[in-house]
Amino acid sequence: MKLNARDLARLIAKPDPALGGLLIYGQDLMRVALKRQELVAAIIGPQGEAEMRLERMPAAELRRNPALVLDAIKAQGFFPGPRVVLVEDANDTASDALGAAVTDWRKGDAQLVVTAGALKASAKLRKLFEGAKTAGAVALYDDPPSREEIEAALAKAGLEKIGGEAMRDLTALSRLLDPGDFRQTLEKLALYKHGDATPLSPEDVAAVAPVSNEAAVDDLLDAVANGQADQIGPLLARLQAQGVAAVTLAIMAMRHFRSLHAISCDPGGPSAGIQKARPPIFGPRRDKLLAQAQRWGLMRLERALGDLVEADLTLRSASNAPSMAVMERALIRLAMLVRR
Repeated sequence: MKLNARDLARLIAKPDPALGGLLIYGQDLMRVALKRQELVAAIIGPQGEAEMRLERMPAAELRRNPALVLDAIKAQGFFPGPRVVLVEDANDTASDALGAAVTDWRKGDAQLVVTAGALKASAKLRKLFEGAKTAGAVALYDDPPSREEIEAALAKAGLEKIGGEAMRDLTALSRLLDPGDFRQTLEKLALYKHGDATPLSPEDVAAVAPVSNEAAVDDLLDAVANGQADQIGPLLARLQAQGVAAVTLAIMAMRHFRSLHAISCDPGGPSAGIQKARPPIFGPRRDKLLAQAQRWGLMRLERALGDLVEADLTLRSASNAPSMAVMERALIRLAMLVRR
């Protein structure tokens, strides 16, 4: 049977004892590993591995002993309950051994879970599971998780009260992070909210979201965009002491003001523009950028971009002017511009 990601989600929520085997494959090995882990846990339960109801074997072993997987499926466990035989990193070389196991599977045998990387439509392993009556194959693509998958992951982490804005930010975050990193973020979020009965807020999401290296200059850029010229000198001195170069500041300032410009250019106004921003903007930073775009306006943002281009060209030229002084002058001019 050929199954899809929604079918897999239903199997994880409610395992089907009549399904003898399932192949999970895809380019993103982390995504495959996470879904395999969830499926196995759903079938055998939290004590299944401790009760020796999970048999693991690498697919490479089947080359030397093809009967290994069939013997494991037919074996009787010491503890009662459903059993799983897990075959990892499979490819077409294991298709004959796995084919015998799928063909001879009977109700009451251990369920077979197989993982693989990307498989072509012509792959023998894929054809085996897609053509079987008591087995299936699921392809996992690099698509971001759906809202239902995010809600299921939140419920599994123990988070039930989710505000609408927090869900919006989590959806945006899921498109930025790898599946493993997003899962870890949800676990940190659950620990962060432990004992707190209030609904999850955007501030909570921002508090545990991974912070990029660029966050070190956020205070400086906010001071410039908010017209706080008196704060620019001390903040620049602190960044210079941390080894941040003037050219790096110019690039990041240009990126910040280009984002504001793109938000302001939308025909629907900044409120519509920030909804279409790519990558998505979430948390308190979203409100901050929206307020800055509304305050600056399109005309002043275009002038600000011109001043930043001029400063960047000066930094990259043969000028003898101190680079950090050139950057400080440009940023103060911008801060004074928005105050007019």
